[in-house]
Amino acid sequence: MAGQLLLGLSILIVLHELGHFVAARAFGIKVEKFYLFFDAWGFKLFSFKYKDCEYGIGWLPLGGYVKIAGMIDESMDTDQLSGPAQPWEFRSKPAWQRLIVMLGGIAVNIVLGIIIFWMITFKVGESYIPNDKLVNGIAPGKIGKEIGLQTGDRITAVNGRSIIRFEEISSSKVLLGNSELTVQRGPSTIAIPVPGNIIESISDYGLSEFIEPRSTLGRISEVVNNEKVESSGGLFSKIFPKKQVLKPDGAYKAGIQKGDSILAVNGTPVRFTDELLAVVGNNKGKVIDLTVYRNGQELHLKPKVSNEGTIGVMFSRYGIPVETIQYGFFESLPVGAAKAWGSFADNAKGIGKVVTGQVKAQKAFTGPVGIANMFGSEVNWLKFWSLVGLLSMALALMNLLPIPALDGGHATFLVIEIIKGKPLSDKFMEKAQIVGFFILVSLMVFVLGNDIFKYFIK
Repeated sequence: MAGQLLLGLSILIVLHELGHFVAARAFGIKVEKFYLFFDAWGFKLFSFKYKDCEYGIGWLPLGGYVKIAGMIDESMDTDQLSGPAQPWEFRSKPAWQRLIVMLGGIAVNIVLGIIIFWMITFKVGESYIPNDKLVNGIAPGKIGKEIGLQTGDRITAVNGRSIIRFEEISSSKVLLGNSELTVQRGPSTIAIPVPGNIIESISDYGLSEFIEPRSTLGRISEVVNNEKVESSGGLFSKIFPKKQVLKPDGAYKAGIQKGDSILAVNGTPVRFTDELLAVVGNNKGKVIDLTVYRNGQELHLKPKVSNEGTIGVMFSRYGIPVETIQYGFFESLPVGAAKAWGSFADNAKGIGKVVTGQVKAQKAFTGPVGIANMFGSEVNWLKFWSLVGLLSMALALMNLLPIPALDGGHATFLVIEIIKGKPLSDKFMEKAQIVGFFILVSLMVFVLGNDIFKYFIK
């Protein structure tokens, strides 16, 4: 996890700072330092000098920076500003050039995100679940049931617009807005509102506890033998919990094997995965009677359910149709760009909900520990680059915020300068940088503390 996190962040940081570096050099501005991570208090892991610029790697992995001559930045080095402005300094350039330099990193992150989504779309296409082919309807989790959904419901529209792909139900237009689901329940059509703060519940319980397509029970694909295992999540997270050590007093000890098919629990036939989950969850700490089909015969096996409501098995899913669209090289570009901009817009809407108080900040923000968990402990390059693409767009948005010390804060002051026709005073800029620095430190402490609480304490 740590390796993937550091690699992903290093790629994003270096390319972001390269955007500033290239823009500054294009306008003849001197760049004194280019660092991955911070060399706080002068400590660094590695450095070298080339053409009047020091390149290096710092010890504090909270970002990176380029030190541009003649600019008041997070280094708060104002000594060089005491003398007359030099032609190769940032402060001597027109405001429009300085604005381009400040937006250079954001532009690179946006372009990088688009390229990553473009290449992923070209490589694997788009896979989706056609909503009209889900004959068994949905299997709502805890959150879905709380808003009024029932097992077997068919969701046909969101805000009056017909759903083509099942994935639209878990998109931002549902999870981030005060949306309405049109539900077909038997012969009746009903409307179910989705509360605007549902994202808080999803943060607590996971997206799988909202809505998933209803699947029929497949053969057992995994039996746990007292090992620490990561499940794929989803409907199976209850029966095969993520990152939990399972004692061999369940399925393994009872003799359940990979390839078995479960026909009944305690004498009651089960056909769907959610039916089995419900029975197992209602028998925590008890021994249950499973009727299992193996090699042409039925067996009765008696696993003990753990106190968490699991027996230590994972199933294949059946009855969920998946269709894939393949795109050519150039056909993939607009599709990938739309995905990139979609993630940018979703993040912006999420921040808007936090600012307006509709969603609590501790539910909305994830820090380095949470991001590392997203990467996972095994390397999957498709997943890795997908996350890097998402993080690149998120980094672009965060840097665009008008907070002093961020690129967006510098850009805001430069726009004000262009409108006023004269620059803001150095003293104002120094104070603004100090305020911005404390805001950023406070945000980092909050996000890291929130991560520690969510993933270690809670």
